[in-house]
Amino acid sequence: MNFLIVVTLLVLPVYAAHQLGIAFLWVILYAVLVSAATYWIYAVDKRRAEAGSWRISEAQLHLLELLGGWPGAFLAQRRLRHKCSKGSYQMMFWLIVLAWQFAACDSLQNWRFTHAVLNHFQRTAH
Repeated sequence: MNFLIVVTLLVLPVYAAHQLGIAFLWVILYAVLVSAATYWIYAVDKRRAEAGSWRISEAQLHLLELLGGWPGAFLAQRRLRHKCSKGSYQMMFWLIVLAWQFAACDSLQNWRFTHAVLNHFQRTAH
């Protein structure tokens, strides 16, 4: 079930990347590599938490998610039961997933929303 959720959440970003002219193989390869690295880092942090030793910062975990490792993070959270019950962490995680979905959707609309926001700030700056 968790894998199905990840695949569903990947449809829009992968399609958007393809529409931007990025080869499907490169998109999948990047997603798999970054997600695998993120999963591994989650596993390391989980082991360190259990051992009571030095931890990987939440900021570093979120950076990996933002760089595209959120599918691996999602799977690690569910499979390893790590960082899945901390509300503030989950809020930031889901904001990152939402940002990926938004960016994909906006790119498919020729960055219409992003251009509107930038135009608004340019008008107000003058």
